[in-house]
Amino acid sequence: MSDPLATLLNRCSVPSRQLEAPAPDADERQRLFAAAIRVPDHGKLEPWRLIVLEGDAKLEFGQRLARRAVERDPDLPPAKQEKENLRYTFAPLVVAVIARIEAGRIPEQEQLLSAGCVAYNLLLGAQALGYGAQWLTGWAAYDDAVADILGLGEGECVVGFVHIGTPKLDVPMRDRPALDDIVSDWTP
Repeated sequence: MSDPLATLLNRCSVPSRQLEAPAPDADERQRLFAAAIRVPDHGKLEPWRLIVLEGDAKLEFGQRLARRAVERDPDLPPAKQEKENLRYTFAPLVVAVIARIEAGRIPEQEQLLSAGCVAYNLLLGAQALGYGAQWLTGWAAYDDAVADILGLGEGECVVGFVHIGTPKLDVPMRDRPALDDIVSDWTP
């Protein structure tokens, strides 16, 4: 019998530069997205949405972000400009996870955390399907011009860009904290 926690215990991020085609096919993607949105959602607000970036659209998005990086910093060194030019060329599928925050009875933090859970479920789901993934933010997640490029509306923000594809190589596991260092009992 396999370990029911194996996916969680073996979860790791695969650097986007180490991802290549193929990405999940149409059926896998539908299942992945359906699994990703099964998250805690206080008030049933569905405070998230997904924007799929692939093919020519993904490359155009990456080029616009590279131009925006130079607008933000005209003195951006050539090596960093090249990094920006290549950022969206590796993984065949990038999913922008968008939080849709509504003012009201549900705390905004809970809505944002729900959207974060969607991004994390994309990571877990991709790995469970045999793919690799990395959740990235960087400056683009917090830039108003990038929000405009993505067509974000009032109360929307980027939670992250989840890059998904097939790993080119095995990623070594990194050390994790000892549970004794981070788990404690509360005592009154």
